[in-house]
Amino acid sequence: MGYRVWQKRTLNKSQRQVNLLNVKVLLLSAYDAASHKRWRQGLAAQFPDIEFTQIALAPRFFNWRIRGNSLTYATLQTSALKAHYDLLICTSMVDLSSLRGMVPSLASIPTVLYFHENQFDYPSSRQQHTSVEPQIVTLYSSVCADTVVFNSEFNRRGFLSGVGDLISKLPDGIDSKLVADIARKSRVLPVPLEDALFSRAEGPKAQGEGQPLQIVWNHRWEYDKNPDLLYRGLVQILSGSIELPPFKMHLIGQQFRNQPAVFAAIESLLHTHGVAGEVGFIDSYDHYLDILQRSDFVLSTADHDFQGLSVLEAVALGCIPVLPRHQVYPEMVGERYCYPVTGNLEVDAKALAVYLAQQLRAKAGGDWLACPNLAHLSWRRQYDGYRSLLFDTCASYTEKA
Repeated sequence: MGYRVWQKRTLNKSQRQVNLLNVKVLLLSAYDAASHKRWRQGLAAQFPDIEFTQIALAPRFFNWRIRGNSLTYATLQTSALKAHYDLLICTSMVDLSSLRGMVPSLASIPTVLYFHENQFDYPSSRQQHTSVEPQIVTLYSSVCADTVVFNSEFNRRGFLSGVGDLISKLPDGIDSKLVADIARKSRVLPVPLEDALFSRAEGPKAQGEGQPLQIVWNHRWEYDKNPDLLYRGLVQILSGSIELPPFKMHLIGQQFRNQPAVFAAIESLLHTHGVAGEVGFIDSYDHYLDILQRSDFVLSTADHDFQGLSVLEAVALGCIPVLPRHQVYPEMVGERYCYPVTGNLEVDAKALAVYLAQQLRAKAGGDWLACPNLAHLSWRRQYDGYRSLLFDTCASYTEKA
């Protein structure tokens, strides 16, 4: 027989330990963006006794990738996929239902589906045609998986709510208990932050004598990070109508061939007013971390973030967060670090400018908000949760033949 057939059962803790030490895991990342790569490599590094086979597809051609990844995997990775595995772990971009049909051996092993984001809450780009297909693919995959994992409760709620809204629009043939069934087999485990970030952090940062405060905006240069809000907020902050201490702003992050034109206007604005720090993509990760470590604040204007890793790593290095009060941010750092958002660009820009100015003045005056403690997001603290995930999923199956 070319693959194992499994039968569910319950194992005690010692049996779980033995099983985990001997498992072979196939880990598939169908759209291997930076956070996805970070997560899968971190997972494999944390469990060196497990034999991981990782197969990742480049993060490009989104519409094709999310619909065609099963065909790519099944035809170009046939030998690797038909090898023996005890556990299959997929990111939510993997078209799991189609893949299991094309590679039947994968239908007989326990499966974990990990959601870094969900297609129900992702804002549509003006350059993209709206399609329900990405939502259908992830819905089918969640039905197929034994365990469904989300990186935040915000992400989990958004997916389940989106599934409920979608099936309410479908004509027939859908079990009304579908959302509840997915919810029952779901759990929340964030993408952990590397322990080295916390050992590198030096605690609260004191402003050097005569030195300007430093703000960092460290996100992908794309529409969903709402650069229009950043530009409008900076226009108000730099207009001269708001009293501010001296500051510099670093505008850094991953850039792409096609990016919103407003980023050029933001760069020009920063340089014109003499507040530009480092601008552009930072090739060296150590240099990138140095920027975060010497910055006082990390700023976000994002329209969507399901966990906000770039913000969280900056906070772990001592940056005080200045974040929109929506999406995942209140869950991750608390509402006291967030400015209100309404969806009206001018209103939100004013709220951002007022809140950021307040925080800058407080820091300059020596009376600032304490930086949130994110130690619970470290791999050291999240390890047991991930170990339990692997134990529980593997332990529910045992070899039958």
